[in-house]
Amino acid sequence: MSDNEEFVRLADPFRRELLAHCYRMLGSVHEAEDLVQETYIRAWRAYDNFEGRSSLRTWLYRIATRTCLTELDTRKRRPLPADLGAASDNPTGELASSEEVSWLQPMPDAMVETPADPAAVVASRDSIRLALIAALQHLPPKQRAVLILRDVLAWRAAEVAELLETSTAAVNSALQRARAQLEEVSPAQDSITEPDNPQDKALLKEWVSAFERYDTVAIKELLTQDATWQMPPYLSWFSGREAIVSLIETHCPAHGAGAIKIIPTQANGQTALALYILDDEGVHRAHSLQVPTIVDGLVAKMVAFFDTDLFARFGLPDVHPDSAALPVSAAPR
Repeated sequence: MSDNEEFVRLADPFRRELLAHCYRMLGSVHEAEDLVQETYIRAWRAYDNFEGRSSLRTWLYRIATRTCLTELDTRKRRPLPADLGAASDNPTGELASSEEVSWLQPMPDAMVETPADPAAVVASRDSIRLALIAALQHLPPKQRAVLILRDVLAWRAAEVAELLETSTAAVNSALQRARAQLEEVSPAQDSITEPDNPQDKALLKEWVSAFERYDTVAIKELLTQDATWQMPPYLSWFSGREAIVSLIETHCPAHGAGAIKIIPTQANGQTALALYILDDEGVHRAHSLQVPTIVDGLVAKMVAFFDTDLFARFGLPDVHPDSAALPVSAAPR
């Protein structure tokens, strides 16, 4: 067997977890894929010099982390709208968008999860929660790397220090600062339930039904009083269920039962919802990807991603499979 064949055989099983690692560092599924590919190219070129002083997995993580840190030297963090300013108090006003901002992106579970024991799956989901990835973007790159390596991957401080070419004391100090800053911007994780929780599954079924009926009264009842709603690439975001319902009633391009169809999927260890909206040709086309956070049986946070290029990453079609090409005159208004 050639060295190249041996490298591919031994290294390929780690690709999904390295993708998750790069995503935690970068907040972008597109960039994470590119840097995993760069990691494998660098590792393949250096494989002849791999002496086995660490495991191949650890060696790959070293290369991936350094590759990510190099990338982060040349760009700003990926935000959500709430990271850029206060909530808007005008849900019926014009919505300004920005294509110039490199927005945080969701990650399809199917791209990073591998069959494993239930505890490992739960741990994997927790480490890519959208709220956590958004919070990590607030940390300087090296602090971000330290926190991920120590708290997610359970590396020893000495291992992290060697990778970052610093002291163990410096790593411990960086970890302490990172944890403190993360505590300020991240939610209480113990109140967020798993996506297969029966209560949450029932809630999301009601949510889908309410949207497909365009029942804003029902939507309002499924939101917490202080729910938040973000919609990258739109800069405005909203807080409070009254404002959110006004936003939907004013700006949602679909009105009436049947104008919206939804396909459930999985993103960031959570149930996500792909919305398809009826166009003037009578076809339900990809519109947005909702990633809800459910707390105590209600939707507490919603991030609706309007980048329809994400649909392909989730294995979703551009047109809803059950969409009927109705005559324009038959389309609900």
